[in-house]
Amino acid sequence: MRRIDPAVVVVLAGVSAALHVGKLPPALPVLRDALSLTLVQAGFLLSLVQLAGMTLGLLAGLTADGIGLRRSMLGGLLLLGVASAAGGWAQDASSLMALRAVEGAGFLLAAMPAPSLIRRLVPPAQMDATLGLWGAYMPLGTALALLVGPVVMAVSGWQAWWLGLACVSFGMALWVWRTVPADAPVVTRGDAPAALRLPDRLRLTLGAPGPWLVALSFAMYSGQWLAVIGFLPSIYAQASVPGGLAAVLTALAAAANIVGNIASGRLLQRGAAPQKLLYLGFAVMGLGAWMAFSMGVPWGTTTRYLAVLLFSMVGGMIPATLFSLSVRLAPDAGTVSTTVGWMHQCSALGQFLGPPAVAWVAGVAGGWHWTWVVTGICCLFGIGLARGMAEALARDRLESGAAPTPRQDTT
Repeated sequence: MRRIDPAVVVVLAGVSAALHVGKLPPALPVLRDALSLTLVQAGFLLSLVQLAGMTLGLLAGLTADGIGLRRSMLGGLLLLGVASAAGGWAQDASSLMALRAVEGAGFLLAAMPAPSLIRRLVPPAQMDATLGLWGAYMPLGTALALLVGPVVMAVSGWQAWWLGLACVSFGMALWVWRTVPADAPVVTRGDAPAALRLPDRLRLTLGAPGPWLVALSFAMYSGQWLAVIGFLPSIYAQASVPGGLAAVLTALAAAANIVGNIASGRLLQRGAAPQKLLYLGFAVMGLGAWMAFSMGVPWGTTTRYLAVLLFSMVGGMIPATLFSLSVRLAPDAGTVSTTVGWMHQCSALGQFLGPPAVAWVAGVAGGWHWTWVVTGICCLFGIGLARGMAEALARDRLESGAAPTPRQDTT
C-alpha cells in the first residue's frame, strides 16, 4: 500500500483538532438538558476555546518553535485526547468548562506548528498548494462536527461524542508519531545559536511588520466569517426553517470555505499574486454579505443563501493565502510557528469580538439587515492590510536581491 504523504497526515491532524472546536455547538441543546446549563454557561463553553486562543496563541507558537514542531503537535493531540476523554465523564458545568479550556490549549499546540512542518516536509514548488490544503482544516473539521455530532449523540449520547473524539485524537497522535519525521535541531539564521531564547524570538517576531500584517488580516477575516456562519442557525430559526435543514445548510456554508482554501493554494502555486487573492477574497465577502442581508434588494431566500455560500467560499481564499504569507513574512525560519501563533491569537480576538458586534448591530437595528455594514468595515480594513503586505513583500524581494546571503530555511 502506498505510504501517505507526511504533509497530508499533518493536515489530517489539524482536522482532528478542529473537530474539538466544532463539537460543542451541536451538543449545546443536549448539554443544557443533561447538565442543567444556563444560557450564560453555554456561552462560556462556546467562548473558552477563543479565550485560550486570545491569551495563549503567541505563547503556543513560541513553545512550538522552542520544543520542536513534531513534539508540539503530538503534545497538543494528546492533551486534546485526555481532556475530551475526561469531559465525557464530567458531571457538572464547571468541570466541563475547565476541560474545555484545556482543550483550547491542546488545540493551539496541535495547530501552531503545522505550517512550519509543511514547509519542512514538502518541496518548495508544492508548499503553496499544501498550505492551501492546510487552510481548509478548520472549516472541514467544523463541517464534519456539525454533520456527524448530532447523529452520534442521537444514537449514543453526548458522552460517546466526547469519548469518540478522544479516540480520534489518540489515534491521530499515533499516526503523526509514526509518519512525521522527528524534529531536527533548529538554526535560525546563518551561524546563530541553534535556538533563540523565548524572549529573543518574541522580540524578533513582534518587532517585524510582517507578523502584524498577517495577524490583523486574519482577525478581519475570522471575526466576520464566524459572525455570519455562527448566527445562521439563529437566523433560520427566526425564519421557521426546520432544525435539521438549518444544520445541513449551516454545515454546507462552512464546508464551502474549503473550496476557496484549496483554490487559493493552487493559484499561488501557479504564480498568482497573494495581494490580489486577498483583494478578491475581502471584496467578495463584502459583496456576499450585502447580498445576503441587505433589505434594499428584492432577492429571495435562495439567492440570499447562495450569497452566503459565495461569502464563505471565496472568503476561503484569505486564510490559505495568509498561511502562505506567514511563512514568507516571518522574520526567519525559526519564528514561523511564533508568527502563526500570533495569527491565531489575533484571529481568536476577531472571533471573540465579531459575533457580539454583529449581534449588537442586529439588536439596535431590530434585525440582521445591517450585518453587511460590520462585515464591510472588516473587508475595507482587510484590503488596506493586503496592500501593506504587498509593499512588505516588495521590500523583502528588493533586500533579498541586494543581499549576498538569502534567508535560510533551517528545518
